[in-house]
Amino acid sequence: MSERKVLNKYYPPDFDPAKIPKLRLPKDRQYVVRLMAPFNMRCRTCGEYIYKGRKFNAHKETVQKESYLGLPIFRFYIKCPRCLAEITFKTDPQNTDYAMEHGATRNFQAEKLLEEEEKRMQKEREEEELNNPMKVLENRTKDSKLEMEVLENLQELKELNQRQANVDFEAMLKQHKELEEEQRRKEQEEDEQEMKAMLEQAQNRRLLVDSDSDEEPAKRRPNPTTQTKPTDILQEDPRSKRPRMESWERSVGKLSTKAQLAGLVARRKQKPDPALDKGMETQGTMATTSSLPAAAAAMASLGLLGAYSDSD
Repeated sequence: MSERKVLNKYYPPDFDPAKIPKLRLPKDRQYVVRLMAPFNMRCRTCGEYIYKGRKFNAHKETVQKESYLGLPIFRFYIKCPRCLAEITFKTDPQNTDYAMEHGATRNFQAEKLLEEEEKRMQKEREEEELNNPMKVLENRTKDSKLEMEVLENLQELKELNQRQANVDFEAMLKQHKELEEEQRRKEQEEDEQEMKAMLEQAQNRRLLVDSDSDEEPAKRRPNPTTQTKPTDILQEDPRSKRPRMESWERSVGKLSTKAQLAGLVARRKQKPDPALDKGMETQGTMATTSSLPAAAAAMASLGLLGAYSDSD
């Protein structure tokens, strides 16, 4: 374990690397690699669609007796995810692409086929022009005629559009200028009206503020005749004061005369008893004499209250 991360290992003095036996591996040996499908394809056995970018565990090998400018060509073996049929494709360094070999068909290849056909036709034309100068002249005349036809068709289309449209650009520009001038005039009039309205509002506010300022000093100006002294309270007439009403006066009323006060006092009437008429005659006279001084005291107290209220 101590030599697991060592970079320089020990070689004995009698070490001879030529004595190490070499492994004889086959040239067409295969390696297991992880790759993604380079294009969309469809399995010929079951019809399963395999989209571009699907991952596979593929076997990789070098194609024998095939190369492009010294670059080796590799072949890849994958299996259909549905029926496990073998599908193979190769690298194409000439077109920087992959070429389908067998087991499936490549989808969406129409654009590529068209490009290949155009390249083939261009190559054949160049080869003919190199060997035959008259062919070069014929090709040039054909190109010039084709170009003239295209220009004529474009001119006809322009004339047709002008006939159908009948657009007068000068009138359109003139109308646009008139609209701009009218809009500018309206904006100026609106600005002038807004300025006038703002000036009127400012003048009205100024007049209101001036009138308020004139009225406030007149209201706040003190009257010298109404000034009072601290000693004027002693000289005021008590009758000028507002009489103060008590809570019982609000509910019962004000009693100022002795007749009204006397009406509040009621004497208790005792029913005579025939059985005790004779025996209690002396006691009855004493009770009446004792109740008279109490009634007189109540009358006197009520009279004082009435006099106090009259003085208030």
